[in-house]
Amino acid sequence: MSLNFPHPLMASVVELALKAGEAILPFWRTGTAVTAKSDDSPVTAADLAAHHVIVDGLTALDPSIPILSEEDANIPQSVRAGWQRWWLVDPLDGTKEFISGSEEFTVNIALIEQGRVVFGVVSMPTNGRFYVGGAGLGAWRGDQGATPLPIQVREVPAAGEAFTVVASRRHSSPEQERLLAGLSASLGELQLANFGSSLKFCMLAEGAADCYPRLAPTSQWDTAAAQGVLEGAGGEVLDLSGAPFCYPARESLLNEFFLALPAKAAWREKLLELARG
Repeated sequence: MSLNFPHPLMASVVELALKAGEAILPFWRTGTAVTAKSDDSPVTAADLAAHHVIVDGLTALDPSIPILSEEDANIPQSVRAGWQRWWLVDPLDGTKEFISGSEEFTVNIALIEQGRVVFGVVSMPTNGRFYVGGAGLGAWRGDQGATPLPIQVREVPAAGEAFTVVASRRHSSPEQERLLAGLSASLGELQLANFGSSLKFCMLAEGAADCYPRLAPTSQWDTAAAQGVLEGAGGEVLDLSGAPFCYPARESLLNEFFLALPAKAAWREKLLELARG
């Protein structure tokens, strides 16, 4: 597959994400052992196999760029505060989906500069599909053996289609349920699309959905790569103040609540009002 993208590191990171997916697949649907991390989240041999592939690959690309991976996140804030440019990685996003035998898990790799996403790559190990993009760079979806195609958000649903809100299959909150009720009252009946992992952002990026509000917990590595894809496709991710969502070197690696949507959405202010309310 010939990969020509505007950022010099994009093609190499796509190939690396696909390689990490190949390291994951031998463990899928095989009853691989599950252990718990200190926060009780699950980790498998597949997470660790992908982590090692990615860290080795990114280090070979440029050893001067530090790496923050979910599987090696115990790096003091005092150290991270000195980073100007770094990789933010989730070697296997959607571990619970992976354990359940679902195909909805991904490999996420993002390049961050000064707390903002430069570009991100999201790949699906089970079918070789990948998404790549960054603000000002564009966004693409690629399938094995095919030329990657540009993707773009939709500003409104196609004629006859419902307004589609992407939700987590496993995570919600009372605040999120209230927001959905308010959106329905403002925009009419909603269609809810449930996806695991960072695929939620990718559905917006390729114009298959309209909005992804997240008023429930996530970590930085859950969102950064797919945020890059969405921003490249004409979308945006906002915090509840309406500011662009970013990744500062805070003590906590948990994200604030966020809203993902097309950048030119006419209902942008209504969404922010509902999310704050």
